[in-house]
Amino acid sequence: MSTVLAAASNAAVAEGPIRVMVVDDAVVARSLLTHWVDSEPDMTVAASLRDGREAVDQLDRADPDVVLLDIEMPGLDGISALPLLLRKKRDLVVIMASALTRRGAEVTLRALSLGAADYIPKPESTPSGADAIAFRHDLIEKIRHLGRRRRTSHRPSAPVAAHAIGALSPRQRLRSFGETGQLHLRPFSSVPPRVLLIGSSTGGPQALTKLIEKLPAAIDRAPVLITQHMPATFTTVLAETLSRVAGRGAHEAEHDEPVLAGGIYVAPGGRHMRVVRGADGIKIALGDDPPINYCRPAVDPLFASAAPVWGPATLAVVLTGMGCDGTAGAAEIVAASGSVMAQDEATSVVWGMPRSVAQAGLCSAVLPLDEIAPRILRLFLGARA
Repeated sequence: MSTVLAAASNAAVAEGPIRVMVVDDAVVARSLLTHWVDSEPDMTVAASLRDGREAVDQLDRADPDVVLLDIEMPGLDGISALPLLLRKKRDLVVIMASALTRRGAEVTLRALSLGAADYIPKPESTPSGADAIAFRHDLIEKIRHLGRRRRTSHRPSAPVAAHAIGALSPRQRLRSFGETGQLHLRPFSSVPPRVLLIGSSTGGPQALTKLIEKLPAAIDRAPVLITQHMPATFTTVLAETLSRVAGRGAHEAEHDEPVLAGGIYVAPGGRHMRVVRGADGIKIALGDDPPINYCRPAVDPLFASAAPVWGPATLAVVLTGMGCDGTAGAAEIVAASGSVMAQDEATSVVWGMPRSVAQAGLCSAVLPLDEIAPRILRLFLGARA
């Protein structure tokens, strides 16, 4: 069984296990996935099927919370089955299983735009050793977070207090949030931003697309650096998508390239992205060091490296995603007098990363996705809030 928080698992079991439908034409892959799911105390396999047609036909009977849907299958493939499944069950959580190929990446991003909640990149062969542990952890956590979110009644975003956090300690801020439901916000930096940093994970590609298409004026004034939890090839396609919607040259960052206003730099899959200041300006530094928070690229290295480079002129945004990646880096930005914003719960696919940053008292604003771009633009124009 994978590592599970006992309290969370017990709570989930108490309300009934998350029902998972596995759809994959490969017998070995299907067997492995069903074994992993059934090994979790808070999950059960509702059906194990060979193709999209079976999934559509048996959806009502199986009544799953989550569908693991392979993209490449004979007959009705995953991308064709997806809209049919969502038409029958609008709140269904669909996680696409995609090959680590250019086509796989393109089809996956299309599936996300059509309503898939997330994706899992399938290794080329049956994973083993450390690769199997990482793949299983990622898969199970996605099912758990997304399946649990579907089951919980939708809660409105926490009300936001207008006052700054002052001298409250992190422990006091967390206690205050838990007791009052209020987020205690910091004032924004008095210095207009000269860089925009964005970190995202689950739900991130959709959120990034909506955000970046509204930011051309800000992009012209400063560089935009993005870390999205994605494997190689997928980040290539993501950068191309962002380039189209922004009308600016988004691309995967390259080691030692200069960081310039007007550029959109996407951390390449499999490598951490940092920035360094040298005698000839600010440059990208890519690293192959171990994963952080189970991720490479991770958000923390980007945020932490940017803090001493831009100081109070640093503006970071944490979008939808699981876990707490970005919180440690956001603390470095705040310590350097920079500013941090987070996406709110109501518009996040998973309010994990944004929640972690908000509860730590590091945010100057926690906003719905469609309100983040206007606030960024005002800050770049010199507004203080």
